[in-house]
Amino acid sequence: MQSTDLGNKESGKIWHRKPSPATRDGIIVNIIHNTSDYHPKVLRFLNVAFDGTGDCLIAGDHQGNIYVFDLYGNRFNLVQRTAQACTALAFNLRRKSEFLVALADYSIKCFDTVTKELVSWMRGHESSVFSISVHASGKYAITTSSDTAQLWDLDTFQRKRKLNIRQSVGIQKVFFLPLSNTILSCFKDNSIFAWECDTLFCKYQLPAPPESSSILYKVFAVTRDGRILAAGGKSNHLHLWCLEARQLFRIIQMPTKVRAIRHLEFLPDSFDAGSNQVLGVLSQDGIMRFINIQTCKLLFEIGSLDEGISSSVISPHGRYIASIMENGSLNIYSVQALTQEINKPPLPLVKVIEDLPKNKLSSSDLKMKVTSGRVQQPAKSRGSKIQTRILKQDLTGDFESKKNELPDGLSKKRLQILLKGYGEYPTKYRMFIWRSLLQLPENHTAFSSLIDKGTHVTFLNLQKKYPIKSRKLLRVLQRYVLHVKCLVSFFFNSFQNSGLITLELPRMIINWCQHWFEYFPNPPINILSMIENVLAFHDKELLQHFIDHDITSQLYAWPLLETVFSEVLTREEWLKLFDNIFSNHPSFLLMTVVAYNICSRVPLLNCNLKDDFEVTILVLNRSSSDSPASASGLSSLCFHNNITYLRQTVEDMQAEVDQQRVEDEAWYQKQELLRKAEETRREMLLQEEEKIIQQRQRLAAVKRELKVKEMHLQDAARRRFLKLQQDQQEMELRRLDDEIGRKNLTENQAAVAKEMRADADAYRRKVDLEEHMFHKLIEAGETQSQKTQKWKEAEGKEFCLRSAKKASALSDASRKWFLKQEINAAVEHAENPCHEEEPRFQNEQEDSSCLPRTSHLNDSSEMHPSTQISLNRRAVEWDTTEQNLIQKVRNLRQRLTAQARHRCQTPHLLAA
Repeated sequence: MQSTDLGNKESGKIWHRKPSPATRDGIIVNIIHNTSDYHPKVLRFLNVAFDGTGDCLIAGDHQGNIYVFDLYGNRFNLVQRTAQACTALAFNLRRKSEFLVALADYSIKCFDTVTKELVSWMRGHESSVFSISVHASGKYAITTSSDTAQLWDLDTFQRKRKLNIRQSVGIQKVFFLPLSNTILSCFKDNSIFAWECDTLFCKYQLPAPPESSSILYKVFAVTRDGRILAAGGKSNHLHLWCLEARQLFRIIQMPTKVRAIRHLEFLPDSFDAGSNQVLGVLSQDGIMRFINIQTCKLLFEIGSLDEGISSSVISPHGRYIASIMENGSLNIYSVQALTQEINKPPLPLVKVIEDLPKNKLSSSDLKMKVTSGRVQQPAKSRGSKIQTRILKQDLTGDFESKKNELPDGLSKKRLQILLKGYGEYPTKYRMFIWRSLLQLPENHTAFSSLIDKGTHVTFLNLQKKYPIKSRKLLRVLQRYVLHVKCLVSFFFNSFQNSGLITLELPRMIINWCQHWFEYFPNPPINILSMIENVLAFHDKELLQHFIDHDITSQLYAWPLLETVFSEVLTREEWLKLFDNIFSNHPSFLLMTVVAYNICSRVPLLNCNLKDDFEVTILVLNRSSSDSPASASGLSSLCFHNNITYLRQTVEDMQAEVDQQRVEDEAWYQKQELLRKAEETRREMLLQEEEKIIQQRQRLAAVKRELKVKEMHLQDAARRRFLKLQQDQQEMELRRLDDEIGRKNLTENQAAVAKEMRADADAYRRKVDLEEHMFHKLIEAGETQSQKTQKWKEAEGKEFCLRSAKKASALSDASRKWFLKQEINAAVEHAENPCHEEEPRFQNEQEDSSCLPRTSHLNDSSEMHPSTQISLNRRAVEWDTTEQNLIQKVRNLRQRLTAQARHRCQTPHLLAA
């Protein structure tokens, strides 16, 4: 088993060597997605879906990464990152590159895998979408959630219809039936309805299952032809419904280890024409078991208890199975490898077929058990005691027990041994053997009545289309052929002498040409598809050559079937061929066409036309024997019951003719009455038609009036809508005006508040100022009183100062006088130094006489202490001035003394 890790790669190869899946598990590749971050972790895959071809699948993980895996081209690509988990996927749209994904936010998106762009985005669900079903045409899709189901048009991506239900009744699943226009809705109360897609008209409802075997349905599956519905739930019972008969026709009991069924899906087969016989059942233990719903045999299984399966999807052509494991990885299985042992020729088995009574079947009569052993492992099945029964409700004859019985004592098995040994039947006894094999009724009466009618007008010019040299043979052909042309011409050419046998011999149409006329006048597409499938199984190269050169089955198969090889084989070869065709199953004729092409493959591969063909019975028999039961794909072809007629005598025929004549006369009379009644009815019908025409005219007039009213209503609605828009705009404008007004009011209120705060502040400052002024006035009064007192003190001080000034003036005068006296004394002393001592003495006396006055002044100043503090400054100035004057006087006296001494010394020097 190969394993691939996607990692952070956006594209790459799925496997790096050619896969060789084992028969035991059938796994082609295991795909995991690990991140390479700092903390590595596994990204779990949640959903997977195949496209219409079955060779590509799409898968999404829980982080929203969506990958496309091309199994045919061995490539994978990252096409989208949705950043959220996907809950459902669908990849079978009409545009092959588009896919639908349901996301965790309840929306559905459509992406393109080529451009990786978003195509559309659909919303409408209110819960998680768990199912997406696409119509066979790819035009419509149904998305299902727990509370609603919605029908979408994928051309416009618009919702067409919506299915709403009560909350008490939930939805299990709503999906399209394959290849039909019917929608099947399944609810949680076990009710199942079928609806018409276009009109949503309820076509039918399935009845309730029997109470003894009633289970709550959880999962459903339908065959490709839409005829059988399989339903299961929390039980080991499976219910099979026939949708055509609308009844439960079989109940299958799974093994005891199965307690609940989680998923159901039919395994398609290219050769079963849509009537799938193999059903895949995924149980609660993670193992998916595939059973045959007819034989109830367990064919194979995938998954195990250790590596359980969470969900699984099967490709449309039935070649691959994609399963999401419980660990989050993705496994791709090969169905061919899983069924390799099953397709081998099985050992001879003895079947016991029971006929059931025609009365109503009970639920116990419908039950069938699945055998625990597999087909390819009979050793296990021997230990099982469970019996298998095949139920057939309308069984009129048992072909298996009577297939070797032929009239006239012949045995079909011995005839086949004879044919295999000699390659053909004896010419002498060929007609006898064919008549026995076909069991011809030999109805001479019908043959005589047919001959009496003469040649049909359709075949008067038959010789122009089929020119025949023998006039006798042409007349026989014109006489006997009424509804078939080239198909039976060779029968008449071989047995032209026996008219009755020649007429009844084309009874082969019933068995060997069944389903040929379903598409008349077109070729039988279903039969040609079977031939093409068998050719693809045996010679793929030749089929690919046909496809490359646009050669369809209508060119290489239908001309052979249309003429039953009469135009490509000689008479002897044709007789040998039909010896084998009449002795084998009806599918042998189709195998003959395939063998004819395989034998001619060498010239066919070298040219584009089919001109030369050879047929060998050996190759025909080999093609039929080598084709497995599933590859033959022709199980829908079977032998029809034999046609038998009562052989009557001539007398009985005559009596019957007379009676028929009487009945004819009565019939003619009745026809005349009917004709008259018909004319009456025609007149009535004409009158009714006139009334209907008038009614239609009135209806047309009413429709016109309704159309006009509708136009008026639409116009009125449009006007109301415009008025509503205008009102909304006006309301919006008023709202904006109100908003502007509110903003202006807020600004005004803010301004008023600011102004009020300013006024309050101003008032507060004013009050503070007034209070301050009041305090100042009080202080000013106190100051004034103090000033008055001070003024009085100043007046006293002024008086004192005046007194002091007068005293200082007197002192100054005395000082000036003293100074003057000193100066004079100095002058005199300079002039007369001898009389120096006397004046000094006098001056000392004078000084002593002046001192008492000064001391008196000082005492007087001491007499006024109140004024001394205020006059300190003035006193200091006066003292300083006085000291300066005294110093200057002393300096002057010293200079004068010095000058006088100098003058005194000078005369003595002059005298000497």
